[in-house]
Amino acid sequence: MEREQIERRARELTLPDGVELRFIDGGLALCADGMSLCEDFRELLPRLRHDRLGREMLVRAARVRGVEVPHAVDATAGLGEDSLLLAAAGFSVTLCENDPVIALLLADALRRAGNEPQLASIVSRMRLVEADSVEVLAGMDDAPDVVYLDPMFPGRTKSAAVKKKFQLLHHLEAPCADEDALMDAALAAGPRRVVVKRPVKAPVLAGVRPSHSVAGKAVRFDVIVRR
Repeated sequence: MEREQIERRARELTLPDGVELRFIDGGLALCADGMSLCEDFRELLPRLRHDRLGREMLVRAARVRGVEVPHAVDATAGLGEDSLLLAAAGFSVTLCENDPVIALLLADALRRAGNEPQLASIVSRMRLVEADSVEVLAGMDDAPDVVYLDPMFPGRTKSAAVKKKFQLLHHLEAPCADEDALMDAALAAGPRRVVVKRPVKAPVLAGVRPSHSVAGKAVRFDVIVRR
């Protein structure tokens, strides 16, 4: 999507009170409560280095064998950082984002990354779909190799502990309300594996026990192996 299209779409969107979209230093930003959020994939370049990428927990959890270019569906794309990791690891990635504002922020981040020599080949493997991921998964002709789920973390009791990014995104969409429908759609799509990001001490998503997990100090990735 070109900048002119993004600017036109931004003017057309209806935003919550106190929230606005505007370009800051060439990038589309979400602004509210005296804060602004503009996704910049260049900030992830250190994590995309070959010597670090293979140690990323998501990459380890999603890895499939015997497929030259595996296809992953990020059913909860958000601002696309996890999708970028998968694309850098050699996946082609379909990014599903249902919220039109977040989808537009992501589209602009992809636009700018496509002009960066270090990122252009990676984002060329990323395709954004602005739609409900449950419907996208149900309508796929071919089973993806991986379906990735990252429902927003449960609300925290101390608002000061919530990162700026989540504070701003909570103006737009709430944490996933229908975890069962999301998991059912992921499994029904017939992937080799479903990977679910969870807080390290959180219960499994929708009651589905993983085949194994890749865990760190704060988060874990539950892996449901299907075939």
